[in-house]
Amino acid sequence: MTPKKLQKILITGAAGFIGFHLTKKLLEKNVLLLGIDSLNDYYSPKLKKDRLLELKRNHNNHRLTFLKGNINNQKILQEIENFKPEIIIHLAAQAGVRYSIENPGSYIDNNIKATLKLFELCKKNDKLRHFIYASTSSVYGLSENYPLSEDQSANHPLQFYAVTKKATELMAHSYAALYNIPSTGLRFFTVYGPWGRPDMALFKFTKNILQDKPIDVYGHGKHVRDFTYVDDIVNGIMKVMNKPPKKNLHFNKQKSSSQSSAHSYRILNIGGGAPINLMEYIKAIEFNLGKKAKIRFLPLQPGDILKTESDTSRIEKFGFKAKTDINLGVQKFVNWYLQYYK
Repeated sequence: MTPKKLQKILITGAAGFIGFHLTKKLLEKNVLLLGIDSLNDYYSPKLKKDRLLELKRNHNNHRLTFLKGNINNQKILQEIENFKPEIIIHLAAQAGVRYSIENPGSYIDNNIKATLKLFELCKKNDKLRHFIYASTSSVYGLSENYPLSEDQSANHPLQFYAVTKKATELMAHSYAALYNIPSTGLRFFTVYGPWGRPDMALFKFTKNILQDKPIDVYGHGKHVRDFTYVDDIVNGIMKVMNKPPKKNLHFNKQKSSSQSSAHSYRILNIGGGAPINLMEYIKAIEFNLGKKAKIRFLPLQPGDILKTESDTSRIEKFGFKAKTDINLGVQKFVNWYLQYYK
């Protein structure tokens, strides 16, 4: 009997927060993975290397080939072309809302140029079935029509990070229209969990509380976020992975929305669906640490959005539903943090 051919999947940003968790989960499946990450120093390269070490402990690690490098590098692009992925899950990007105000050029190179080069490769790949890429809830910017739906306008971003993510969405549509490259953009809502990024609130709050240092709480603690546990994000990606969008032969231009199209193009929110006030989030951290925070209330920062709340009705049609409540999610992060930094 001929053995079943393994599905070939490319994951960019494989040593990143979401990329690591997704790679770990996919190693349980009947797939061959090519993981790429530049291991840059935007935050601790050691944390990224330790994620890779964790992946190497998986008994199916022989199914993962990891390459260190930036997607803008021609050698990396050649390796991708040789691999001929059937599915691309593009998570590599310059992350961070506030850093995009300080260094917008990095976001042009790593979010726009790198994505463009991937799409150009797709034109040559007759095996490709689906291009999935990370977008963000930040594209909703000034919108206050809650819950935030994919049908709403996303043309008023408040920082350059969101601008680059919106640009990749538009890029995806053009490549679907010109070359019939099926793509799904996933707008992530405030992802958190073990092995998370040190520049994010949960990581910084936990570290400072343990060190008896004050935590900076912007917006005077009035932020509301649709926190989404990383395992739920991974579950959502896997739900849509093998279901690429198709051309819509019944597309009505008069009734079109910002996410609808006649082409093989799709935008989906992926969020927890239960927005939480930031102060409740801090209480969950305090409870799990058994220690009170010293809070320093500060005004809203430039580029900050006061509230996010996702309408996930579209992705729920694929079988997705966030399952992890905030208390359990924070508990899992704190347990990991205490173990990792013991």
